[in-house]
Amino acid sequence: MITSKRMKALEINSEALGVPTLLLMENAGRSVKDEIMKRLNLDYSKKVVVFAGTGGKGGDGLVVARHLASEGSEVHVLLLGENKHPDAIINLNAIYEMDYSIREVKLIKDTDELQPVKADVLIDAMLGTGFSGKVREPFRTAIRVFNQSSGFKVSIDIPSGINADDEEQQGEHVIPDLIVTFHDLKPGLKKFESKVVVKKIGIPKEAEIYVGPGDVIVNVKKREYNTKKGDNGRVLIIGGNFTFSGAPTLSALGALRTGADLVYVASPEETAKVISSFSPDLISIKLKGKNISTDNLDELKPWIDKADVVVVGPGMGQERETVDASIEIVRYLKAKNKPSVIDADALKSVAGMELFPNAVITPHAGEFKIYSGVQPDSNMRKRIEQVKECSLKCNCVVLLKGYVDIIAEKEEFKLNKTGNPGMAVGGTGDTLTGIIASFMAQKLSPFTSAYLGAFVNGLAGSIAYEKLGAHLVATDIIENIPKVINEPLEVFKKKVYKRILDT
Repeated sequence: MITSKRMKALEINSEALGVPTLLLMENAGRSVKDEIMKRLNLDYSKKVVVFAGTGGKGGDGLVVARHLASEGSEVHVLLLGENKHPDAIINLNAIYEMDYSIREVKLIKDTDELQPVKADVLIDAMLGTGFSGKVREPFRTAIRVFNQSSGFKVSIDIPSGINADDEEQQGEHVIPDLIVTFHDLKPGLKKFESKVVVKKIGIPKEAEIYVGPGDVIVNVKKREYNTKKGDNGRVLIIGGNFTFSGAPTLSALGALRTGADLVYVASPEETAKVISSFSPDLISIKLKGKNISTDNLDELKPWIDKADVVVVGPGMGQERETVDASIEIVRYLKAKNKPSVIDADALKSVAGMELFPNAVITPHAGEFKIYSGVQPDSNMRKRIEQVKECSLKCNCVVLLKGYVDIIAEKEEFKLNKTGNPGMAVGGTGDTLTGIIASFMAQKLSPFTSAYLGAFVNGLAGSIAYEKLGAHLVATDIIENIPKVINEPLEVFKKKVYKRILDT
């Protein structure tokens, strides 16, 4: 099963990997033509009427029309409005040029022009997987007329009027004899399963395995105009000690740049004063003592309860009192199943502990061995299995940082290949932690937040690397986060990536 949102992400990722959506549309349309030809043995005497909508599904229908006309069918195309989908426009222009082989291309300007027809084949290319809610004109009338017409009825991808993500029927919809859907079955097709044929259209497996710009586009929502402070989440960073102030600051600034509304940094008193001086955008919580200890738990708990997401670990150090505090803080987070990112020193402190589903851990290879007791394998496929196994055992999302990032939630995994050698400097892991926390605060799942965080952090680093080479620092990544989130496809296409899987 695949949702419409996930399908859209795969199509965009395919484009980014060099398989254009125009080619996917061509493959989709041709696969529908092949299925029709196989079932009906079409020849020149067969009449085909295509009801074409104004989006990508309409474009698929135009491809079907072109191929069936080339096979000798008598093809009529009814356009239910002006199509602005760029790939569909290309195919529409081709259709207009086929004024000898295609019998009719008619733009419907009034629903009164829609009347039941008699044909050998009727193609439903009206409303696709982006549809939800109530059917509006001219599609309401077109669906009714389509159902009243006589002929073998074929729906492309999903019957018009059906929500691709909801198996419950929503109002009037096309009643097809055959559904040719693409890549995988959609949840809304469960009731039609006996009529469904699934066809692959050339989406590479890599579009699913690797995090891509499509994942950012479909998951990171634009803010509504009536948004108020706090709607996009409060992040609490617990970290720093008498020596280290940079790590929690970088996490906090990364979280802010990624879109969290409020970011609090809880650190020992003198460290907190230093952190306050970095940016007026940060809210500094001053804890008693030189290092975070169990004495600070009563101070921290109200802030933990108030936060939407908690980060624990950056720059905390490994003093005995801090290790004890890390363990107690994580236990408190676990008891509440609080969305959390457990990183760096805190992760080392809780080595071997079973965590909880709302937790994300972000170890590099050394930390992974400390936490899990397993040395990451140099073979990528074996390494993936190790991360999946670790996720199963620790009951949380695991992001193993490296030349290639591996993100796993039990058996499900994603790979991230953004990044560059210049990012092998202090602080880049801290920015990653903040980015992940920010996505979680914006109500994305821990797994989604983790793989998006890896992608955004690496791609922001790639922009900096392009300008600075191996002289970038972590704050350069923070500056480029907005560009990656605002223009992920454009930025991704400009970068050169490595081949990552061992054969």
